[in-house]
Amino acid sequence: MICTVASLDHLVLTVRSIPATIAFYQRLGMRHETFSPPLTPTLVRHALLFGPSKINLHESGNEFEPKAANVMPGSADICLLVNEDVEVVRENLVKEGVEVLEGGGVVPRTGARGKIRSVYVRDPDGNLVELSNYAGQAAA
Repeated sequence: MICTVASLDHLVLTVRSIPATIAFYQRLGMRHETFSPPLTPTLVRHALLFGPSKINLHESGNEFEPKAANVMPGSADICLLVNEDVEVVRENLVKEGVEVLEGGGVVPRTGARGKIRSVYVRDPDGNLVELSNYAGQAAA
């Protein structure tokens, strides 16, 4: 064994529009932050922060190195744990005019630590975003 992975720090989404992506994820309660890498302090990067994790954003065609071998907007499928009951999240999404997939309802799934309840939506690039919590409880 090379190492033991403990948790996820961040992931990177390649997007068509950083402002549209920021607006979408801010509606989900994430906080936008800009930062500059230590080795290139004049470069401005964008991130979406939530809990102990973040999503860094790359604009399609202007990605930062190093990057994935085959970057493409709309190719991600992510599951985010939420604090609210997912039925409340579903209701809020509908009120906000966000299309809820999978028949518009809450569906049972299996998460990293067991059974979860989820609602599915797409972000502005078509990435699949699953909003979940563990069955019968809010996320920790």
